[in-house]
Amino acid sequence: MANKPMHQRLLEHLNTAVVVLDSQLQMVWMNPAAETLLAVSLARVKGSTPDNMTGLDDTLINVLRKALEEQHPYTQREAEIINAANEALTVDFTATPISANELLVEIEPRDRLMQISREEALIARQEAVKVLTRGLAHEVKNPLGGIRGAAQLLERDLPEPQMVEFTRIIIEEVDRLRDLVDRMLGPNRPPLQAPVNVHAVTERVRALLQAEGSAITLSADYDPSLPEVIGDEGQLIQAVLNIARNATQALNEQPQPDSPQPDAAPYEITLRTRARRQFTLGHERHRLVCELAIIDNGPGIPESLRETLFYPMVSGRAEGSGLGLSIAQGILHQHQGLIECDSRPGHTEFRLLIPLAGTSGDHT
Repeated sequence: MANKPMHQRLLEHLNTAVVVLDSQLQMVWMNPAAETLLAVSLARVKGSTPDNMTGLDDTLINVLRKALEEQHPYTQREAEIINAANEALTVDFTATPISANELLVEIEPRDRLMQISREEALIARQEAVKVLTRGLAHEVKNPLGGIRGAAQLLERDLPEPQMVEFTRIIIEEVDRLRDLVDRMLGPNRPPLQAPVNVHAVTERVRALLQAEGSAITLSADYDPSLPEVIGDEGQLIQAVLNIARNATQALNEQPQPDSPQPDAAPYEITLRTRARRQFTLGHERHRLVCELAIIDNGPGIPESLRETLFYPMVSGRAEGSGLGLSIAQGILHQHQGLIECDSRPGHTEFRLLIPLAGTSGDHT
């Protein structure tokens, strides 16, 4: 370390990916951030050209050549590349000539920044919905209490016993509406703060779904090194169960792949856990975040529902109450986390992201 030039040590500590290419656009050097982003090591790709390492199209290669030939910096915004791990990335990159034969390329990933913007918009919408729901609950529950009390008084004074059935119906319907409003509000107590094994949560959910007799295959893909999270085990089970049960019910309503496509896989739900490092939730960066994903291979969520998916009373199923996802998102917010969703035909993925204790870092 001490023998390295100062500029190299500085570049190696940058979070921005930096690559140096020669006049033939062959790899000369890259910093650790670039190795992580491109999923390759310098020793492996030294002397290679970018199109051999990543999925750069001809347009981007031409930008690099133009910068070198004209000795002028060029910037490309939101370019699409594929790294060595076959991951599609959206990046901004700037190509700056540092001599007639060397080109410095700075690569800034945009995927996570765009995701953070979407998450911030989601959090803002959820807060607005929460305020609206609380106001609505107050306005609804007050008259419901009066209606219930009046029905009870009326029941005592009715001259004919057979008419009591009508007041009972009023009381039962009032109670049903009150319970619905309470469910819209979500958990009415703060979560417990205790160590929770996230795999105990997922295995409990698997056992509950299997006990319901679903024909959907339930599989697990766990990271055994994942540490415990701090939270309320009961509430986390409820959140995961709401999402997994939604997926199960939606898949059960679909026809199973059959003879016209004999190689088609049957419908399946996978519970997956992973650790995400240096991850930003809202405005706060965490060194370590627990990611619990519920993945199914069904037809996907209709485009018309994706923006309002976590709103209460929004459902894509005729029999759905539209409260399961809203309640789950509320539980994750109480744990300083959130739920993301990506969906396309054949792959729908809900990711529950929960910060691990003591890993909060920078504010963004």
